[in-house]
Amino acid sequence: MKRIIQLSKNVINQIAAGEVIERPFSVVKELVENSIDAGAARISIEISNECRNIRVADNGSGIHPEDIVLAFSKHATSKIETGEDLYSIKTMGFRGEALASIISISKLTCITRTKDFDYGFKVECENSEVKKTQCGCAVGTIMEIRDLFYNLPARLKFLKSAKTEFAYISELIQSLSLAHPEVALELKNNGKTVIKTTGQGNLLQVVKEVFSNDLTKNLKEVYKTDKISGFKISGYVSTPDYTRSSKKDYYMYVNSRNVKCPIFQKSIDTVYRNLIGNSKYPFIILNLEIPPEDVDVNVHPTKKEVRYKNPNQIFNFIYSAVDMALAGLKEGGDERVSDEIDNEPQNNTDVSVVKSNTSQNVPSIANIKPNNFSTFSEIELDDIYVEKGTNISKIFETPAKDYKKENAVLNKQEIFQTKLISEPVKEKEELIIGQYRKTYILIEREEGLEIVDQHIADERYIYEQLKKSKNIDCQLLFISDVLEISPTDRALLEQQKEKLQKFGYEIEFLSDSEAIFRKVPQILSKVSPKEILADILENLSGDIDNIEEQILITTSCKAAVKANTYLNTYQMEEIIKNWRKCEKPFTCPHGRPISKIIEHKDIAKFFQRNM
Repeated sequence: MKRIIQLSKNVINQIAAGEVIERPFSVVKELVENSIDAGAARISIEISNECRNIRVADNGSGIHPEDIVLAFSKHATSKIETGEDLYSIKTMGFRGEALASIISISKLTCITRTKDFDYGFKVECENSEVKKTQCGCAVGTIMEIRDLFYNLPARLKFLKSAKTEFAYISELIQSLSLAHPEVALELKNNGKTVIKTTGQGNLLQVVKEVFSNDLTKNLKEVYKTDKISGFKISGYVSTPDYTRSSKKDYYMYVNSRNVKCPIFQKSIDTVYRNLIGNSKYPFIILNLEIPPEDVDVNVHPTKKEVRYKNPNQIFNFIYSAVDMALAGLKEGGDERVSDEIDNEPQNNTDVSVVKSNTSQNVPSIANIKPNNFSTFSEIELDDIYVEKGTNISKIFETPAKDYKKENAVLNKQEIFQTKLISEPVKEKEELIIGQYRKTYILIEREEGLEIVDQHIADERYIYEQLKKSKNIDCQLLFISDVLEISPTDRALLEQQKEKLQKFGYEIEFLSDSEAIFRKVPQILSKVSPKEILADILENLSGDIDNIEEQILITTSCKAAVKANTYLNTYQMEEIIKNWRKCEKPFTCPHGRPISKIIEHKDIAKFFQRNM
C-alpha cells in the first residue's frame, strides 16, 4: 500500500465537484439560483459549444470587492453564518460549494460590481487559481464558464448529446421561471432565444410565455392559508379533463425551491385518484410556503429533497387546498378578501366556514417508506383533517349578508380556520339541441357546441349524491337469482360484508358455491344481480385499500342512464341540470371526460366563414 499524502486543493475541489456539478445543468442551476438570491430582476443565460460554455448575467446586488476572491473558496457563503442558520434557511443556496467546484473543472471569468462602487472587478479562475483585476461594468454579475470538464475527460465522456443536455437546462429554466414570476429570465442556445419571460410577477402570464395560452384555459387557481401554522399554498392545477401522460409537469415548490417530495406528490395523486383515468396525470404548479424552521432542505447536495417537521399536517393542507380548488371553492382569508366579498358564482353554497378540528378518515402518510410511497395507512391524525375522497371537512352554511358579523365573532384560537366564499348559482336555461346516437346530449352554449356523454354525466351526479348520503335507501328482494360463486369469491364477500352492508348490499350464502342478494341499493333495483355481483367481485379482488370508493363507483355506474338509451327533452334537461350542480363536473369517477366544447370559431373556420 502506498504512503498517505495530502491531496492538493484542486484535486479536493474536483472530488467535491462530483457531488455538486453532475452536468451543465448543475452549473446553470447554481449560478441562476445565486442570481436570484442576489435580488436580480433580470437574468440572461447563454449556452454554446455543446453546453460546455455557459454565460449567466444578472442585474443583482453584485459581489463586494473585498469578498470576490473569498467567494471562490471552499465553504464560503454570504447566506448563513452559524450552524443554527441551517434550521432556518431562506435562500436558494447556502453550502458555499458551487463556485469552488465550478472553477476546479472549468475556466471561469467573473465580472461584478455593487452599487456602492463606480467600478467593478474582473476575476479569472483556472485550476482553482484566482486572479483579480479592476474594470468597468454595470451593477450586477456576469459569470462566464468555458470548456466545462476540460480536465475531467471521464466526466466529459459520459455527458449525453448536446441536445439532451440542453433539454435538461431548458426544463430547469422553465421550472425557475414558474417559481419566480417576478424575475425576467431569458435562455439562449447558440444565440437563439428559447425561453423568455417578462418578469411581471403574474404566474399565469409566465405559463403563457413558457407553455401556451390554451393551457391557462384549463387551470384552476389554488390559494389557501393557515395563519396559525404559517402555511400558505398558491398556484394552479389543471381540471381533470386536461391530463398529461406522465408526472413530468408536476412543478412542486417549497418556499419557491423546486423539490422532489413524495408527500407533496401523494397528496395531489390522492385528490385526482377518482377524477382522472389510469396512467393520466394533471398539470401542477404549486408553491408551498412554510416557516423555514419547519422544513429541512439540508438533506442532499442538490437540495431537491426535503423533510418536514409535521408531514401529516403538510399532506392534509395540500390535499384540502387542491380539493377546494377543483370543487370551485375559494378562500376568503384576509390576504384575498378584506372588506368586500368575492362574488364569483360557485356551487349552491353561501358563505361557509370550515373548521378542521374534527376527526375524519384521511389518507395518512405516517408510515411512508423511502422507496415505497404508494402505501398509506388510514388513521386518525391530530393535526388537520379532510375527509378522504370528498371536498373537505363538514361545512356549515352562513348567509352571505352576515359574513362580517360571523367572521368577527369567530374564536381566533381555533385551529386552521378557512372561510369559503361563494354564491348560489342562478340556473340557466339549457338550450338542448337534441340527442346524438342515443348516447350524447348536444347543447348550444355561448362559446360553442357542447357534447355531453349522458351516462358519464349521470354517473358523476349519482356518485356525488351517494358520497354525501349517510344512509343509502335499500330495496328488499323477495325473489333473487341464485348466483354461483367460488370459494375464493365467498371469502372475499364475507371479509367485506360490513362495508357492503354500509352501501346497501346484503348477501346470503346458500352454500359454499351459491349466494343470493337479499338487499341492494334502491337505485339498482332494476339491474341484474349477476351484473352487480360481477362488478363487486372485480373490485374486491383489486384495490383492497380503496374498496369503499370502488363500491360507490360501481353503484353509481350501474345506476346511471346507459349509453344507447333514448331520452326525451325533459330527461335530458334533468341530467344536465343535475350534472351542472356537481362539485367536480369534469370527469366521471373512473376518470373519463364528461363533456367536450367545440368553439364557434372552430366550426366557422371549417366552413370558411368569418366570425
